[in-house]
Amino acid sequence: MNTFVSFLLAARPKTLPAGIVPVWAGCMIVWKMRGFWDMRLAALTLASALCIQIACNFFNDAIDFRKSADTAKRQGPKRMTASGQLSARTVQVVGALFLLGACVAAWPLIELRGWPMLAIGIPSLFFAYGYTGGPWPLAYKGLAEVFVVLFFGLVAVMGTVFVQVGWSSGDAMLYAAAGMVGVQCGLLSAVMVSVNNIRDRAEDASSGKRTLAVRLGDAKSRRLACSFIVATYVTLPHVSKALGGIQLSWYWLPLILLAGVLMLKILRTPADKRMNGVLALAALHLVAFVATLACS
Repeated sequence: MNTFVSFLLAARPKTLPAGIVPVWAGCMIVWKMRGFWDMRLAALTLASALCIQIACNFFNDAIDFRKSADTAKRQGPKRMTASGQLSARTVQVVGALFLLGACVAAWPLIELRGWPMLAIGIPSLFFAYGYTGGPWPLAYKGLAEVFVVLFFGLVAVMGTVFVQVGWSSGDAMLYAAAGMVGVQCGLLSAVMVSVNNIRDRAEDASSGKRTLAVRLGDAKSRRLACSFIVATYVTLPHVSKALGGIQLSWYWLPLILLAGVLMLKILRTPADKRMNGVLALAALHLVAFVATLACS
């Protein structure tokens, strides 16, 4: 395996929809409720968000290896540090460079929108490392799903809206819609995390990584992942109203069927390499959900 491919795999491209979709959703909300969106601001927001997510993935690769959380029993995709393709030091340096890239992309946004962008950006930079590193790593404490709902949902969608339009007294309905869609995006991203943790539950338990799947057990963690999907669809009428009455017509049916298939897969697929296909299906469902919302 050449070095470029190793770096590409360490970035975990299959997980990147979780970073792309919230920015897309935020721009979609602005377009639906204001009739415009700024492509340049969207590109800078997306670049910063993706750099933070990729940095998080690199740090996770190196830190899990150092904590012996990635072992020969691993059922998921090969990790570059644990497999010896890249050194832990190299992976962490690259992660730091991606954080620097996030700061560079965000600088024009800070100049435009001021201190609120720092209030969004600084915690995001910190948790890119603190997700698995630092004195209180979130992923090791069973808080990964909570983190994802907050940062890949609420913060990302509402932050994108703020970048696009700023804030005025007449924007309350806009931000209410962004908050609801943000929770939906966060919940569907958390499904991906839950599937990943269900697959790795036995390995994580043996290495002391107390994910939510380890804490709840196999059956309850599968039902929890399905509840995230159900909650997303239960809130659709409220989102429709907040966005000005989008049409929940027949073309939502294929997406609902896809959600049903995904839930069946989550409940029935053994916790081994076959869960990797379920993870890919969860990522597809996240993208399809926002695409359908945008077309409504």
